[in-house]
Amino acid sequence: MNLITSWEEVPLFDSEEAEAAYWADARVDLRLMEAAVAASSEGTESVTITLRIDPRMLAKLKRLARSRYLNYQSMMKQWLSERLEQEGRER
Repeated sequence: MNLITSWEEVPLFDSEEAEAAYWADARVDLRLMEAAVAASSEGTESVTITLRIDPRMLAKLKRLARSRYLNYQSMMKQWLSERLEQEGRER
């Protein structure tokens, strides 16, 4: 069983069959899931923004988020949060 400890470990899939085969042998680390839940409930304040995304990219995002039992917007916020932390450590 392949344990996923970072969202970057999960590849983009060409088909639902490839995605199903991947997840048949992989599971998400509980700490990663807890971090996603904690990040979504951290702030009581939020600002609404508009972001234009290619429809195909959005479809892939939604499919990927659904496979992780996440809302795609929450997953995107988690990715941004992780990247901001990484950038902060590198400086």
